[in-house]
Amino acid sequence: MEINLNMYQTLAAAVAVFFLGGFLKTKIKLLRKYCIPAPVIGGTIFSILNCILYTRGIWTYTQDTVMQNWCMMLFFTSIGYMASVHLIRKGGLLVIKMALLVGILIIMQNLIGISLSRFFGENPLMGLADGSIPLVGGHGTSGSFGPVLESMGLSDATTIAFAAATFGLVAGSFIGGPIGELLIRRFRLTSSEGKVIDASLPGGKMGPHPETENDEDAAANYLNMDNFMYAFGQLLLAMGIGTYVSQFFIDIGLVFPGYIGAMIVAAVIRNIAEGTGLYGIYQKESEVLGGMCLNIFISCALMSLKLWQLADLAVPLIITLLIQTVVMALFAYFVIFRVMGGNYEAAVMASGTCGFGMGATSNAMANMQAVSRRYGPSPSAYFVIPMVGGLFNDFFNAAIIAFCIGLLA
Repeated sequence: MEINLNMYQTLAAAVAVFFLGGFLKTKIKLLRKYCIPAPVIGGTIFSILNCILYTRGIWTYTQDTVMQNWCMMLFFTSIGYMASVHLIRKGGLLVIKMALLVGILIIMQNLIGISLSRFFGENPLMGLADGSIPLVGGHGTSGSFGPVLESMGLSDATTIAFAAATFGLVAGSFIGGPIGELLIRRFRLTSSEGKVIDASLPGGKMGPHPETENDEDAAANYLNMDNFMYAFGQLLLAMGIGTYVSQFFIDIGLVFPGYIGAMIVAAVIRNIAEGTGLYGIYQKESEVLGGMCLNIFISCALMSLKLWQLADLAVPLIITLLIQTVVMALFAYFVIFRVMGGNYEAAVMASGTCGFGMGATSNAMANMQAVSRRYGPSPSAYFVIPMVGGLFNDFFNAAIIAFCIGLLA
């Protein structure tokens, strides 16, 4: 049986998967404790079911990707909208520090991969196919460098890299929340923005910050249709203009994710409003719209995973990926957290780094959203992680991969 969902059916399935994850999260304490995002829960269950049905020859499943890509674009555009000049000044040094740490992480992942491939007697190029190409780079970088490795003698390099990226996508999502939660609880960290942890509440639940407006007023602000329309319009405008900016980067030979142009334009729109007062700023509404799109995007992405690819991996590859996961968790816990300040923001960044260090920037944002939703806002982390994960990350990774290929050629 062949299941081929169109755009509308894919959206319906993604929402159903999200609802399933949310329902299970309310029923299973472990999922709440470790801040596993609802779309990750539901999407993983779907992908496992899809794998079982496919491998038994019961069905083949495909889905439309138009809205998945659109939701990803709008989400990252909303992140760019958060980048006010004030926040950039506040987080500028943090961006530089995080970029350097990501460079170290990329080198570590490739050293681990190459060393273990040599240990198991495999082609050392396999160390790149299960190193930073699929992990920090994700599926996009895997698709770009896989054929290059194949041309150099590593057969099935693209398949190996995609399978490793699939593994990393799931692993990064599942370790990020627990890392952030463990750091916050161990060091008794609290958010300095909006809401605080009230230790007197059962389970350390969030209580209202004494200086914030009451919940009814906040809800009323979110439900203002005109504000939502203006926020949505500004994001759509940034997405449209951003395509020209992204094309400009391509024309001059720079390779960035497609959403970078929209993020830049959104930041310009936000800062013009902030500096001139010519039109309104709709931060809360943009956050809500972006969060909605993030949930749909993650649900769609996980639904499309082909987990049966992992079943064909050789034992050396499986062991390497498990070691990469452990190293990522330790690096986030002991290095990222301390170098980035050892505070609440640093704990959220450690959680986010697990996401894009093993999978994709969207997973990083999902990890941070799950943690900050429970423990309070983290504005600096929401600026630093997508900028590093979507911008500096690609520069460093491509340069280091090219250097490693030159050494192994």
